[in-house]
Amino acid sequence: MFAIVDIETTGGYASNNAITEVAIVLHNGNEQVKFFETLINPVMSIPRYVQSLTGINDEMVANAPLFEDVAAEIYDLLKEAVFVAHNVNFDYSFLKHQLKNAGFDLNSKKLCTVRLGRKVFPGLPSYSLGNLCRELGIDVSNRHRAGGDVLATAELFEKIRANDANNHIEQMLKGRNNEQYLPANLPAEQVEQLPMVPGVYYFHDQKGKVIYVGKAKNIKKRVCSHFSNNKPNRQKQEFLRNIYSISHQLCGTELMAFLLECIEIKRLWPQYNRSLKRFEHVYGLYAFLDRNGYLRLAIEKRKKHLEPLYTFSLMIEGQNLLRKLVHTFNLCPKLCFIQTGDDKCNGIKEKYCNGACEQDEDAAAYNERVEQAIASLKKELPSFTLIDNGRNAYEQSCILVERGKFYGMGYLPSDAVITEPAEFKNYITAYPENDYMRGLIYQHAEKWPSKKISLQHLLQ
Repeated sequence: MFAIVDIETTGGYASNNAITEVAIVLHNGNEQVKFFETLINPVMSIPRYVQSLTGINDEMVANAPLFEDVAAEIYDLLKEAVFVAHNVNFDYSFLKHQLKNAGFDLNSKKLCTVRLGRKVFPGLPSYSLGNLCRELGIDVSNRHRAGGDVLATAELFEKIRANDANNHIEQMLKGRNNEQYLPANLPAEQVEQLPMVPGVYYFHDQKGKVIYVGKAKNIKKRVCSHFSNNKPNRQKQEFLRNIYSISHQLCGTELMAFLLECIEIKRLWPQYNRSLKRFEHVYGLYAFLDRNGYLRLAIEKRKKHLEPLYTFSLMIEGQNLLRKLVHTFNLCPKLCFIQTGDDKCNGIKEKYCNGACEQDEDAAAYNERVEQAIASLKKELPSFTLIDNGRNAYEQSCILVERGKFYGMGYLPSDAVITEPAEFKNYITAYPENDYMRGLIYQHAEKWPSKKISLQHLLQ
């Protein structure tokens, strides 16, 4: 017997989300023998984007049964059947989790119509349920509702069975659900329990030490991808042999996962991470007094014990900024090290330098303009937050950039009203930054301007 299943949920992973609808088709291999469908009260608010996708809102489920009220009936339908679904691990993880909470232990063989579709109908452009059904001429009504999708999946399953000339279904049922691809020392249940959401994951060795840190838009999918390409070379085999456990941190967004990965690699220095270990600030803009009392600006390689006014990954970026300040505030190109050598100052020739390089201008007057240039730089550096999805429906994520630098990130209550920049710091953790991280944030802000809240006017 096959139990073909589809569910709708409040979010992407089982531990912090809930089921809102369940539909099950019992199939004896030849025909459908039973249909079950019910809404479920998730006892939590359904996010608006989920409401818009499924059409299921809070009012619709207000008087629906709790999962525990129908758990026994659902378990009876599933317990002796092969669990079939499109992207089976998603549906199975939710039902197993919620059945366990209700006192039932689901331990079914599984079949994924996505994986089967790829094997039986290779070469199609997409194996999403909607696209696959269109390719195979399957009519889908009531899309993104459990009942409509499960009936479409049932018909898809029938077509897969009818065209399964190479017995892929039988082979999958005899297998161990891809456990043979996992590292020998890694418990399969740890992989099974990973959420399908953004975050950072950690591979640990036998002593619990972190040997690799990675980021992911979908933690479970990314972790499994490490094991799908089992190269025979020494480095990969050694890496796999040393993995004994996995842990993870959830992030509200993929961007936060990118940033946290950078932070954690610098903090933990894992054995098998390489690329982000080497990334450092390369150049900084510094200010210092020379022996004649003139305040000078210079772009130099980062100084370990000196705080720069700003940092750059490329020398040319710093030079371009410094040239702009020189021309805007009538500074001397020689005192700012833009012009070197013994030739007459270009600033004097072009009449924007007042002769500080030849001590024709008083140091105090010149230094005042340098201070104005520094103040303008700090003033013009952007201050903003990026507000986005949180890890659940009750919070929202926040990334804070202050005076052009990444300050930190964290999570606010979804109903929080922030009126002062300092209030954001009550909810976020400060982290060290670098140009790579800052670049990721700026690129994201440019791509998604609706998520950016400027704080510039509040910091004047």
